[in-house]
Amino acid sequence: MGIQVNRRLLIAFIFTLVVVIIVGKLFYIQILDPSYKLSADNNVLRRITLYPARGIIYDRNGKLLVYNEAAYDLLVVPSQVKPFDTVKLLTLLHIPKEQLVEGLRQAKQYSTYKESIILKQISAEDYGYLQEQLHEFPGFYAQARTLRYYPSATAAHLLGYVGEVNERIIFEQPYYKSGDYIGITGLEKSYEKELRGKRGVQTLLVDVHNRIKGSYAHGQYDTAAIAGKDLHLSLSLDLQQYGEKLMEGRTGSIVALDPSNGEILAMVSSPSYDPNLLVGRIRSENFKQLDTSKTKPLFNRAIMALYPPGSTFKVVNALIGLKEKVVFPETGYQCHGRYPVGRGVGCHNHPYPSDITSAVRMSCNTYFCYVFRNLIDLKRFDSIEGAFRNWETQVRSFGFGQKLGLDLPGELNGIVPTVPFYNRYFRKGGWNSLTIISLAIGQGELSITPLQMANLAAVIANRGYYYQPHLVRSIADSVPVLAPRHDLDIDSSFFRPIVNGMYGAVNADLGLGPTGWRARVPGLDICGKTGTAQNPHGEDHSVFISFAPKENPKIAVAVYVENAGPGGRWAAPIAGLMIEKYLKDSVENKAMEEYVLHPPQWTMPRVRTTTESTTPATVQPAEASEKEPSSTE
Repeated sequence: MGIQVNRRLLIAFIFTLVVVIIVGKLFYIQILDPSYKLSADNNVLRRITLYPARGIIYDRNGKLLVYNEAAYDLLVVPSQVKPFDTVKLLTLLHIPKEQLVEGLRQAKQYSTYKESIILKQISAEDYGYLQEQLHEFPGFYAQARTLRYYPSATAAHLLGYVGEVNERIIFEQPYYKSGDYIGITGLEKSYEKELRGKRGVQTLLVDVHNRIKGSYAHGQYDTAAIAGKDLHLSLSLDLQQYGEKLMEGRTGSIVALDPSNGEILAMVSSPSYDPNLLVGRIRSENFKQLDTSKTKPLFNRAIMALYPPGSTFKVVNALIGLKEKVVFPETGYQCHGRYPVGRGVGCHNHPYPSDITSAVRMSCNTYFCYVFRNLIDLKRFDSIEGAFRNWETQVRSFGFGQKLGLDLPGELNGIVPTVPFYNRYFRKGGWNSLTIISLAIGQGELSITPLQMANLAAVIANRGYYYQPHLVRSIADSVPVLAPRHDLDIDSSFFRPIVNGMYGAVNADLGLGPTGWRARVPGLDICGKTGTAQNPHGEDHSVFISFAPKENPKIAVAVYVENAGPGGRWAAPIAGLMIEKYLKDSVENKAMEEYVLHPPQWTMPRVRTTTESTTPATVQPAEASEKEPSSTE
């Protein structure tokens, strides 16, 4: 009897233990372990990403530069697809049969019951036709997206473009998911976080066949997409378009800024392209064509091309010389067509430069060779190296050899030569002021960007300081923040004779042929300095820096036209027209405008013998100091 009781107790214990284990396991599965719940949720819930509209971009006057247009992605759930009219769908989608077949194959391979994108970025116009017929194609449905649109088709290098994220971006920035878009270049990249907005999510209930049955929890867990913030730029759309028109058929750059605050008014890089070419499904093919073009239209010459400044750099040496007291406003130097020391530096025919103002006005090479040698041979330094380091430091204070901090990606530092560079190239003790004399007139181992040249014009316009150049005035409704100011350690009084010289270069009748006078506009008091930068691959480059008016300047401009000859031939008239357009809001000098837009035959550059002559100039350190500088400026 006792044995039977024990057996009953054992059996009851075993059953109780089994029940406890089952209940415990159920408790763990349903309460403690969330993985099964997530798996169940995934079977009954579909989370749809709601993509926000990117921020809109406006110019300084509120004109639209970039906005959004509706676009759609076509998705498919393979298990819901029924026999359909293939020809009709292909006609509606404008795609070949092979693309549709491959898209369906990949969708089935991914999941029979989950949606897959089969065609991206369908325009609103095409979707309008598709939407009317979509009921004939069970299993296919659309998801709303947006595409960028550029109504004025201008400023492509500044605005940039967006593209779909790749695996590397997703790995580096977990915020992004497959199918998201991100700014690739320009302001779209610099201000990606502000422009992109915030994604939303809509959660829907689906059955075992992934068919939508309604909103989950009455939308309690849905979140709305938040649109990106708008950008308000300093750019003038009218001035930008005019600059691009003036540079049509030319290679080079125009940079115009407001010296009183560093705001970029126009930034032209030519050749350019229509930014709408890099939007939507046509982007990939168009990008290949633009990227392989010999004219390099994707290359932003305003901040990425390095050029010798040519004679525009003489004003820098003049100001450093005045500060170091190696030259004075009333100093004069004889010029007989050549700097007489060493191998000599050629100069053009001009009257005697009796002071530094006339030397700037007439752009005398000989005069500035004397100034430069005085700087490098300064007795208060123990060596040539010490004097050169002093010169280099002061050159860098103008913003050369460093990024100016523009709110665009890709800005280059430029090149200012250093003592270690010359010691490596010539050997220590193997060089002196004559060896590097080409730096006196902006040649040699010196390279700057057009943006830095415009900044130099702003420094002179302000008589000794500049503001950090920038394109964005404000974000959304925020208050514009004043850009940082950079002051040079050069007394403002030293700028007076330089400014007078630049004023004379544009407005005085020197009888020297086509120099800065082509930038002259009556009543605007334009000050400027021409330059002709050597190009070892062909025709020299045409350079001009300027600002206006002379007092309380409102605009500073730098123009660089590749393979265009002397600075007065093309760069000066283009700068004058840009200044007139901005200050007068119109151009009255129709004769000069006609000259620039429809060049006379005699002004056309020589036939180039090498393809390299169309590429941006780069510094040539192994040759620059040995080559005799140009005698045209």
